[in-house]
Amino acid sequence: MTTILYIFAFLALCASIIKSKEKTILALKKALKSFENILPQFLSILIIIGIALTVLTPEQISRLLGNESGWIGVIIAAAIGSITLIPSFVAFPLAAALLESGAGYMQIAAFISTLMMVGIVTVPIEISFFGKRAAITRNISAFIFSLFVALAMGVFM
Repeated sequence: MTTILYIFAFLALCASIIKSKEKTILALKKALKSFENILPQFLSILIIIGIALTVLTPEQISRLLGNESGWIGVIIAAAIGSITLIPSFVAFPLAAALLESGAGYMQIAAFISTLMMVGIVTVPIEISFFGKRAAITRNISAFIFSLFVALAMGVFM
C-alpha cells in the first residue's frame, strides 16, 4: 500500500511539473521549509518515545495500558492524553508502537482522543479567549466524550 502511495505522489509531482514548473518548485521549497520547522519537534518526540519504549517493557505497558487494565487503564491513558501536548503526526505512530507493545484498543482510543480534544496545558490560553466557563466546559465534555470513544472502540474492536 505504501508503494502505491509513493507512486501516486511521484506521478502527481510529474503532472505538476508538466503543468507549471515554477509553481511546483515554489511548492517544493515551501514543503521543505515546513519540514525544517517540524523536524526539531518531531525528533525530540521520537527520542522521548524511544526512551519510553526502552525503559518500559512490553509487560509493563500491557499491565498499565493493556486490555487487562480495564477502565483503570482507560482513565490512566485519558489522563496522560489530557496533559500531554503532542502533535497528531507523532501521536498516531506512538499509538501504533504502544499497541505493538501490548496496549489495548480502549486505552489507546482514550489516549488519542483526549490528546486531540482535551488540553489541560492550554486551558489558560482558552480561558483568555473564551472565558473560564466555556474552556472548562469544553474540556470536561471532551474528556467525557473520549471515554465514550474508548467504550465504542472496546465494543467494536
